[in-house]
Amino acid sequence: MKETDWRFKIANREALIGLGLAVFNFLWWFGFAYGMGSRPVEEYSYVFGLPDWFFWSCVVGFLVIVVLVIVIVKFFFVEVPFDEEGDDR
Repeated sequence: MKETDWRFKIANREALIGLGLAVFNFLWWFGFAYGMGSRPVEEYSYVFGLPDWFFWSCVVGFLVIVVLVIVIVKFFFVEVPFDEEGDDR
């Protein structure tokens, strides 16, 4: 039986991390957009001229995800060679 290439294990781990980031992004957006945005319009408060639900779900959410992606890629992802000469691991 042929052993699985070590690069597939890394790719699977990184794909699961990416999926986790996507789920976190959706939950952040959904929680703030529908949690705070389900109030009547008269009760909205505003941050920098934007409704608070929009500011927290879209503006701050975008910034949080950008920072998380940068940190994850910098510290958790590894460079993997694609050539077959590197199969000596």
